[in-house]
Amino acid sequence: MKTDRRRFVQSASALPLLPRHVIGGQAAQPAPSEKIHVALIGCGTEAIRELPQFIQHPALRFTAVCDPCRSAIGYKDWSPTGLLQGIRKLLNQPQWGAGFESVIPAGLEVARAVIEAYYGQPGSVRAYTDYREMFAKETDLQAVWIMTPDHHHGLAALHAMARRLHVMTHKPISNRLAEARAVIDAANKTGVATHFLAWNTGNGIGTVKEWIDSGAIGTLREIHNWTNRPVWPQYVELPQDEPPVPRGFEWDLWLGPEKERPYHPCYTHMVFRGWYDFGGGTLADMGIYSLWSVFRTLRLGAPDLIEPLRSHHCRFDGTAASRIANDFSFPSASVTRIRFPRTSARGAVDLFWYDGGMKPFPPDETGLEELPAEGMMFRGDKGVIVSGFRVEKPVLYASGKKPQEAAQQPQRPNVADLFANACRGGEPSPGAFTHAWEISETVCLWGAALRAGRRLKYDAAAGRFTNDEKANEYLVRAYRKGWEPPQV
Repeated sequence: MKTDRRRFVQSASALPLLPRHVIGGQAAQPAPSEKIHVALIGCGTEAIRELPQFIQHPALRFTAVCDPCRSAIGYKDWSPTGLLQGIRKLLNQPQWGAGFESVIPAGLEVARAVIEAYYGQPGSVRAYTDYREMFAKETDLQAVWIMTPDHHHGLAALHAMARRLHVMTHKPISNRLAEARAVIDAANKTGVATHFLAWNTGNGIGTVKEWIDSGAIGTLREIHNWTNRPVWPQYVELPQDEPPVPRGFEWDLWLGPEKERPYHPCYTHMVFRGWYDFGGGTLADMGIYSLWSVFRTLRLGAPDLIEPLRSHHCRFDGTAASRIANDFSFPSASVTRIRFPRTSARGAVDLFWYDGGMKPFPPDETGLEELPAEGMMFRGDKGVIVSGFRVEKPVLYASGKKPQEAAQQPQRPNVADLFANACRGGEPSPGAFTHAWEISETVCLWGAALRAGRRLKYDAAAGRFTNDEKANEYLVRAYRKGWEPPQV
């Protein structure tokens, strides 16, 4: 998409900034001195989409924003005007951003303009392109909300916790195992409030556990979880052209800790998670939502084997066909078996993750012709449980019995309430980083196994693969100079 950058900056700065009480403020809000000062790190489309639930919370006050992309250039989204309409609804300003109907509104200046418009206080939000500079200059911060591409999640969180700031982040904790471990260790050490936005109540997971414990499906053998992701292009070759860096985009800051390479738009907005360096793939994108409650409730622990099957791509070299060697981007489709060994409480369990349109065949006992595009299934030796993707509305299918549906499940608590309460010294969030190790470990091991393209054996105590030394390199990040993680 082409954009008039000068027009964007001019129009953003000229937007009417109406006071909040004029456009329908909330009553009985805490005094400004009691509010939790928050910085938003990462101002892309997902941050703009999720901003309303946090900016409207009476305990939170956004005072700084940070993103290396200043202008709304090159962003993509699920719909051409969905974000724009969401901003207009939040601000109660139907004409906000006139002229932006053909541009996805995101980036540093959009985030600052939206927040200042909501508060009705122009100039009240400081803007940075480098979060290291922000942390050095901002002295009144109490919390950060991290919405960057995956390769910045862990590093930004470590910088925040080194300053004893509370942290809320999107998934994953990190796309590297060693960094995820460092983040979770820092959360334990510092005791700051944390919340992992992929946390999920699991809807019907309580009923599923009751059915499993009662022996309704016999001994649990397999868990199957499938997604319709990826819904972004999966690039199968590295870009060969070198387009100019868009004006207002600090490419070096976007790269951050990862190795230098020429700018290309196929690395950035919305498509970053398809690259091993920048993203965590489909399991990091969606599997943490669906499997968080499964790991917590069924106590899966650490796997000892990851066995991937992945799609491949071919090309002609002259007149001969050859397979493209690819250890830089996730496959277009894959099925992975992740084995969790026997414990004193249960037998061995295989978790199967499917993406790219792959999914299991419907078991005969269900009588189903086809399973939905996304879902989950628990399979025992005497029956199965089929549910929605996040364990919604589970149905028990046991041989010779009528299908049994779960009762209605409780509503998910308000995430902003959980985080604000924890920041004020209340109960830790159920989505605290300190609960996220097992799911984070599995996500990072899965990515490494796909990258290695082979069956890997894992020693959880040592945190290493035992049958492929090269694959262990995929568990750590080689930080560029100046981007080393801080001591916490």
